[in-house]
Amino acid sequence: MSQQQLSLPAKLINGGIAGIVGVTCVFPIDLAKTRLQNQRSGQQVYKSMMDCLIKTVRAEGYFGMYRGAAVNLTLVTPEKAIKLAANDFFRHHLSKNGKGLTVFKEMLAGCGAGMCQVIITTPMEMLKIQLQDAGRLAVQQQKTVVVSPTKLVVTNGLLARSYNSGTVMSTPRVVSATQIAKQLLHTQGIQGLYKGLGATLMRDVPFSVVYFPLFANLNRLGKPSPEDQSPFYWAFLSGCAAGSIAAVAVNPCDVVKTRLQSLNKGASEESYNGVLDCVSKIMRKEGATAFLKGAGCRALVIAPLFGIAQVMYFVGVGEYILDNFPLTFMSV
Repeated sequence: MSQQQLSLPAKLINGGIAGIVGVTCVFPIDLAKTRLQNQRSGQQVYKSMMDCLIKTVRAEGYFGMYRGAAVNLTLVTPEKAIKLAANDFFRHHLSKNGKGLTVFKEMLAGCGAGMCQVIITTPMEMLKIQLQDAGRLAVQQQKTVVVSPTKLVVTNGLLARSYNSGTVMSTPRVVSATQIAKQLLHTQGIQGLYKGLGATLMRDVPFSVVYFPLFANLNRLGKPSPEDQSPFYWAFLSGCAAGSIAAVAVNPCDVVKTRLQSLNKGASEESYNGVLDCVSKIMRKEGATAFLKGAGCRALVIAPLFGIAQVMYFVGVGEYILDNFPLTFMSV
């Protein structure tokens, strides 16, 4: 029992460190994914992931690729910790007499983990998407500014206006995640931060159902014997493979979630009233291929993110930290 009490803080540390390291490495690709998914047909600002990253650096500088990273780095620790610890918890309680789990029970454990993590994931994604998509909206709005000798028409209030020599200075208003959160809480209450909760569940529950059993079985192939642990490189590769497959499988749900959680819209970009309305409008106006927007980016984001997470988890970084730097307050 004492060992189980010790292992939970270790798993939380493993998940937290893995999340921070992983997000720092792949966040620019995640930003490209969000901007590509929010593009509508006929209004493309970016042609591909690389085109998006290059244009972002040119227009917003190197750190423009990390817009929204602060909120992600802050909340990814509890999110990944809850996801990994919850899956381990459910696997432990679904197993009988230490025997291995069936695939169905592994899927149930993954389902439980996915449902637990949305408590953190939904508000984190909500805030992150607003910051990530601001640059795309600013570029798109520059193209919709109409200047004449007598009047100036700007399609969105985010643009700053300048009437010197008939020119327009279009600089997006800089807002922070804290400001967005305060505004949502003030105007909509706590439900404002949980907009898109249904779509987030639609994405994260199936993702966990696919990812955790697939990883467990891939990782099992690398074990020298049933009693031994797989090498760290095999855990990394298993995490990457399982993560990328699961990410692409649920990408349509991720597109719907991104569209629903985007508060600011570009010129002539429609709004959606729920998941079904979003799915029908995307299908009708953009076709089925729109649901695969950003799939490559998402695979590139998730693969190393979960590969790193599993390496941290199985190498036991958290255990090492607790053994060498005991945190007595965690055992209170």
